[in-house]
Amino acid sequence: MLALSFNLEAGSKVIPHHTASLLESGGALGYVLTGLAGVFLGAYYLANRIAGFPMGEPGELFSAGAILIITIFVGVKVASTIATLFYYIIEGEK
Repeated sequence: MLALSFNLEAGSKVIPHHTASLLESGGALGYVLTGLAGVFLGAYYLANRIAGFPMGEPGELFSAGAILIITIFVGVKVASTIATLFYYIIEGEK
């Protein structure tokens, strides 16, 4: 958004294009590895309680097991994809 508001150079100083691409790949890789952790623990893909991820008490911050981890990786993937998309749009206008 910073690159759209000001210019490509200002956006590239905050999050370089290469870093956004690495975060995009890392988010997808983290999602896959979290899913495979359930398989390696003897459950199904993206298993939660069955795979043995620690479950807390309802209402606590860390009470969802693997769901928090999965959500973080999805958020990183989506945010970096949007940043990469903006870079391509702005570079294409030149």
